[in-house]
Amino acid sequence: MGENVVVGAGCVIGARCQIGEQTILRPRVTLAHDIVMGKRCHILSGAVIGSDGFGFANEKGAWHRIAQLGRVILGDDVEVGANTTIDRGALDDTIIGDGVKLDNLIQIAHNVSIGDHSAMAAMVGIAGSTRIGSHCVFGGQSGVAGHLTIADQVHLTGMTLVSGDIREPGVYSSGTSADSNRQWRKNAVRFRQLDAWRVGLKNWKRKWKAEAATDDVYRRDHGIPAPSLPVFAG
Repeated sequence: MGENVVVGAGCVIGARCQIGEQTILRPRVTLAHDIVMGKRCHILSGAVIGSDGFGFANEKGAWHRIAQLGRVILGDDVEVGANTTIDRGALDDTIIGDGVKLDNLIQIAHNVSIGDHSAMAAMVGIAGSTRIGSHCVFGGQSGVAGHLTIADQVHLTGMTLVSGDIREPGVYSSGTSADSNRQWRKNAVRFRQLDAWRVGLKNWKRKWKAEAATDDVYRRDHGIPAPSLPVFAG
């Protein structure tokens, strides 16, 4: 434990933890064993760092726990919000880079890596083994599926769901804003009909092209000039 570390009432610090100087643990923080924490970190009440990751194997219909043997490594100047949980790695470590800011009620699963100076608002969930770049900003209730790669400087607006890799920086969205229930129900029905509309439009275009080609052949064979396009006054 470094110099000038503050440990609040009711904190639990497991075996072989390393805590950098000027770090503050607010009351009721839990550090499991083998946690490495850099300098000037600030961990708010109720945070749990190093809990077992969600690792189970199914054998003959029954779930069996898989030992989680990795660590959690936090860089310098990291802030972890109240009741946020960061799971330890299964084999490799879960890594939180320098200057990362995590709001309250965030779940970081095992083997996740978060790049330097990224920030995440409340209720974000990151599934296991995802790699997140530096200087990313994730809006509240965003979710990222497991085993993905997110580029540097990616901004997710609130409630965005990421189910595939993001290779380019920029702003990404997927959540829909609130509307009246009547209008939302109409839009939901139309959304389900989109594929049928697409197929219908594709068939109509194919039919139209076939009929147009037939008309062109008929006019050419009978010496009929093509119809002129209408001219509109500017």
